[in-house]
Amino acid sequence: MVLMSQASPSHGIRTEILLCKSSVNNTSAFRPRISTITFPWDSSSKSSQKMHHVDAIGVKSKRGNQVIVAASPPTEDAVVATDPLTKEDLVGYLASGCKPKENWRIGTEHEKFGFELKTLKPMTYGQIADLLNAISERFDWEKIMEGDNIIGLKQGKQSISLEPGGQFELSGAPLETLHQTCAEVNSHLYQVKAVAEEMGIGFIGIGFQPKLERKDIPIMPKGRYEIMRNYMPKVGTLGLDMMFRTCTVQVNLDFSSEADMIRKFRAGLALQPIATALFANSPFTEGKPNGYLSMRSQIWTDTDNNRAGMLPFVFDDSFGFEQYVEYALDVPMYFVYRKHKYIDCAGLSFRDFLAGKLGPIPGEYPTLNDWENHLTTIFPEVRLKRYLEMRGADGGPWRRLCALPAFWVGILYDDVSLQKVLDMTADWTAEERLMLRNKVPVSGLKTPFRDGLLKHVAEEVVNFAKDGLERRGYKETGFLNEVAEVVRTGLTPAEKLLELYHGKWGQNVDPVFEELLY
Repeated sequence: MVLMSQASPSHGIRTEILLCKSSVNNTSAFRPRISTITFPWDSSSKSSQKMHHVDAIGVKSKRGNQVIVAASPPTEDAVVATDPLTKEDLVGYLASGCKPKENWRIGTEHEKFGFELKTLKPMTYGQIADLLNAISERFDWEKIMEGDNIIGLKQGKQSISLEPGGQFELSGAPLETLHQTCAEVNSHLYQVKAVAEEMGIGFIGIGFQPKLERKDIPIMPKGRYEIMRNYMPKVGTLGLDMMFRTCTVQVNLDFSSEADMIRKFRAGLALQPIATALFANSPFTEGKPNGYLSMRSQIWTDTDNNRAGMLPFVFDDSFGFEQYVEYALDVPMYFVYRKHKYIDCAGLSFRDFLAGKLGPIPGEYPTLNDWENHLTTIFPEVRLKRYLEMRGADGGPWRRLCALPAFWVGILYDDVSLQKVLDMTADWTAEERLMLRNKVPVSGLKTPFRDGLLKHVAEEVVNFAKDGLERRGYKETGFLNEVAEVVRTGLTPAEKLLELYHGKWGQNVDPVFEELLY
């Protein structure tokens, strides 16, 4: 879960002009500018020139049907703009992600729990601050501050951020191959371990905090999380568990056009329960089995259903960038960032904001920075920004951190495999997709589906992914070994942990911290 006021470092608008060939008003090129710019709307009249000042992200200007967008971390207030945004601008923002296939990249994000090796207690914020400062100094990362508190690090196109309960997240750079992705993961884990071990700190790769109660989890000093913490109990029973006790791994992938986005979005949603099963790794709560293979996935079923789920409208014939904007406009807001502070707008309407009628800041209009912030507070199983995020997997050990992007790249970045998945899932009903979403957290690959088990579908899909990786020509198929073993045996990672718990571990969950230690 990335709730930063920036695009994930995995993807930004590239320096070249990108043309998105879509049906959305022939949406045209998008080019970043980060400076103070004067744009002539009518070159024949000086009085018609308009000034746009950019402190961070979100400058826009219209030249005919061209829109110019800037993207960078919003360390300051976003934009002083003279023109209110229109829905067309919001649609154009999503379309600005389109890029030719040769520019497609892989952006991997993963979260992990830090804990004291001797006591198994979670890291305090003080320990986290010491860890971040030491990584910054030893490995040359730039510090990200909120007031006087260090809350993350940045180095090139990578960043390290803190989730609400101190979960440590790497948001990786946009990379060309899975070899580079896995090297990035290994480099990150080496750096973190080099400092953490000196502090007596370890990190575990698992989808849900296996031992501690929610009250025992430290709260991070980040303004947006305070707003969420107050709002979550109003809209679901498990939102605070999502914030404080879950970890995930996800991959962010590109699309070339609106049509390509639609195909990938549909394939991603249909297969997300399979990914959840293959990576299910959260069977313990407060020291005991919780009855689920993926407690992390189960938690999303009652976190906030206005902003989560399987998005059945993606399969409608009318779906495209505009329809996603309509959906996102109706997802209640969390906050607005102004003058270095988060203003609580929880439950309010972005549509009202678009009309200048947002109660806490009446008369103000949103910037593209506000829109990007809002998009990051939507949590469906697949999320659209200027790229697509595959969000259905539990956190896990490092080999699985490489396997998750391998699974999705093999399917979504290969035309043949993508088409096979679309053909396979074409007659799946919305009810069947929702059934899989709801049952997989409990039964994993043993979930009944039509005339067999989900395991049989997963075997075919993993073969599609393997074939797709082979056609890419980068010798990447080895990264699928982890999931190939899962489908071969039919046992999810969670089921293997449960076998250990009931056997070798003597019904004691503590050994999981060593079993899944990075």
